[in-house]
Amino acid sequence: MRPIVPAGRVVGLDVARCLALIGMIATHALVAVDEDGVTFVQQLAGGRASALFAVLAGVSLALMTGGSSPVRGREREAAAGGLVVRALIVAGIGMALGGLGSGIAIILTYYGLLFLLGIPFLRLRARSLAVLSGIWLLVVPVLSHLLRPHLPDPTLASPRFEMLTAPWQLVTELAFTGYYPVVPWMAYLLAGMAVGRLDLSRTSNAVRVLVSGALVAAASWFLSEALLARPGVMETLQRTYDAPRAGELEEVLAHGLFGTTPTGSWWWLAVKAPHSGTPFDLAHTIGCALLVIGACLLVSRLAPQVIAVVFGAGAMTLTLYSLHVVMRMPQIWPEDNTETFVKHVLLVVSIGALFRLRAVRGPLEAIVKQLSDTARESVRRTAG
Repeated sequence: MRPIVPAGRVVGLDVARCLALIGMIATHALVAVDEDGVTFVQQLAGGRASALFAVLAGVSLALMTGGSSPVRGREREAAAGGLVVRALIVAGIGMALGGLGSGIAIILTYYGLLFLLGIPFLRLRARSLAVLSGIWLLVVPVLSHLLRPHLPDPTLASPRFEMLTAPWQLVTELAFTGYYPVVPWMAYLLAGMAVGRLDLSRTSNAVRVLVSGALVAAASWFLSEALLARPGVMETLQRTYDAPRAGELEEVLAHGLFGTTPTGSWWWLAVKAPHSGTPFDLAHTIGCALLVIGACLLVSRLAPQVIAVVFGAGAMTLTLYSLHVVMRMPQIWPEDNTETFVKHVLLVVSIGALFRLRAVRGPLEAIVKQLSDTARESVRRTAG
């Protein structure tokens, strides 16, 4: 009988992936704004759940390419070949889901492209990746702020196959103007790769990840608050956002934007609103993601076998995220309410536990692994 937790599997990362999945479900299935304003769940999970997914993508990328000892030479070429196939499959699944009309901003196409963009950084170690992530989150949002006025307006639709007929529109949305713009979001991937290049079996490294995340999250939050409290700043944002009613700007900043900010003032780069893609948004959500990952790594040491089953959904998030999107189609469970949320969570957690008890991969994970491993072996033979 195969073990519940395969050798080398980091249970704490599965816990973090499961929490990210539940967070995404919460933002999709619960009411975000009610008569009292932006709900607590939206303020907690909005922007942070998707950022946690992106950081975990970087962790996975690093672990698939040697972990704390990056692969070199022929093995790195083979790994890159496998990652290209993996990225294309995930992006294709995302585009298929984008055409279902679920009303969800599908992340998978952006996620696949992140894998592709991460390939040039496979040789770097933890310290270099962490420094590069910090530089990236400071510099790239500024470049995006300058560039976006010259790009086509985003459709604010999930990428889908018919958008291939307008390649420039698709490329600019995926890269800079869409809901999860991958060029600024590379800061997430690089931060995650830095974590994945650590020896995650060491408790001291889990503590380092947790503490550094808490410090980054707190510092970015309070610095943004201080900048926005300066005289005239909120008035400038109000004017350049052109909000139709008083108080809407504060609600928008609490609820979140659509991947980017307006470009009418440089002060927009000081906000930390979810899905705004500013230096403060990226830094705060990276910090929160690191805090969650560090905590999950520590907690999972208490009873790894039990925790692996309870949070088994985290080992098959591609399958279960896709299932969640399908279930949000108008014909199935379209309502935004607590009942829908509970149904979705119970279903994905139950399926995840069952698959983990049987020690088998999720169906989409199995397909992706088989095809990417085949590509990796093909490149290895060719290079040899």
